[in-house]
Amino acid sequence: MYSPPKLERALESLQQGRFVLVYDADGREEETDFVIGAQFVQPEHVMRMRRDGGGLIFLMVHHSIGHRLGLPFLADVLAQGAAQWPVLAELAPNDIPYDTKSSFSITINHRDTFTGVTDRDRALTMREFALLGAEVEDRAEEAARKLFGQRFRSPGHVPLCLASDHLLATRQGHTELSVALGVMAGITPAMAGCEMMDVGRSLPKGDARDYARRHHLVFLEGPEIVEAWKKWSK
Repeated sequence: MYSPPKLERALESLQQGRFVLVYDADGREEETDFVIGAQFVQPEHVMRMRRDGGGLIFLMVHHSIGHRLGLPFLADVLAQGAAQWPVLAELAPNDIPYDTKSSFSITINHRDTFTGVTDRDRALTMREFALLGAEVEDRAEEAARKLFGQRFRSPGHVPLCLASDHLLATRQGHTELSVALGVMAGITPAMAGCEMMDVGRSLPKGDARDYARRHHLVFLEGPEIVEAWKKWSK
C-alpha cells in the first residue's frame, strides 16, 4: 500500500474525524476545499466550514452509494424535464470552463430537520446520509431507495455530488479526490466539503496552505492524491 508521510497523516486525520484541505490542481478550478468524513460531522464542523470556508457546503458521494440509492445527475434530470419545461433546455450546462460534466445530483434534508439550513440540521443530514450509505451497502436497490425516502426528503439544504464511476481515472475534481481519500482511509466514502473563499474570489493556494499550517491541518494537492490512489489501488 502506497502511503507517504503526508498522505498517511491525511488519512489518519480523516479516520479521527478531522478536516483535511484539498486543492484540486493548477489550471483547473484552483480551489481549496475543507474535507471531512460525513459520518463525523457535528454542528461545529458546519459552523467552521461556513465561517472559515464560505463556499457551498455539500456532500461528495461514492458512485456505489449513488447507484444503490438510484441518485441521478442533476443535469440528466433537467434534460429529462426540458420537454415539459423548455427553459431547462436553455440552462443546459454545456459550457463548464473547468470540466466536461457537473457532478451535482439532488439536494436533501433529513426528515428530522426543521428548515434544514442550521448547523445542527445540516450536520444531521450529512451524518445520517453517511450512516445510510454504510447501511445499504448489502441491500437490494429497491430496499435501499425506500429506506432513503423514509429518512430524507428533497429538495433540501445539502447538495449531493456524485463521484464518477471510475473515480480518478476519468475525472479529478474535488468530488473524486475526496471520495478517493475516504476509500483509502477506510471510512464511509461520503465526504462533506466546502470551498474556501476570499473577497471576490477563491482563497489563493498559498493562503489556504498558510491556514492549514496555522490550524495543524494536512494540505493536499490533487496530483498528490492521484499518484497515491494509483499506487494504493495496485
